[in-house]
Amino acid sequence: MGRTPREKPIHLAKKLVHIRMTLSLSQDGMVSRLGLEHQLTREEVSKYERGLRVPSLLTLLRYAKVSNLAVDFLIDDALELPEKLPAKATIRMKLTRKDS
Repeated sequence: MGRTPREKPIHLAKKLVHIRMTLSLSQDGMVSRLGLEHQLTREEVSKYERGLRVPSLLTLLRYAKVSNLAVDFLIDDALELPEKLPAKATIRMKLTRKDS
């Protein structure tokens, strides 16, 4: 018996295009803004935006960070992206890692 395809957000592709366009970036510019020049190509961004591929969780986290949104906005189809992306916070919380 075959496996069922992995569930993916229906509106993710549209949201990724919205983020890139709101930031006024080309697909190459998006790769640079994400800081993934050595791991990601314009062609892969195009596949994400056309819904042919789903970005890795770490890539989605980078999209969320560059757009100053919680990753929930990207993956939850019930949440719509704001027309304008939020401005960057003037005070950032410092995250610390607990050693196990």
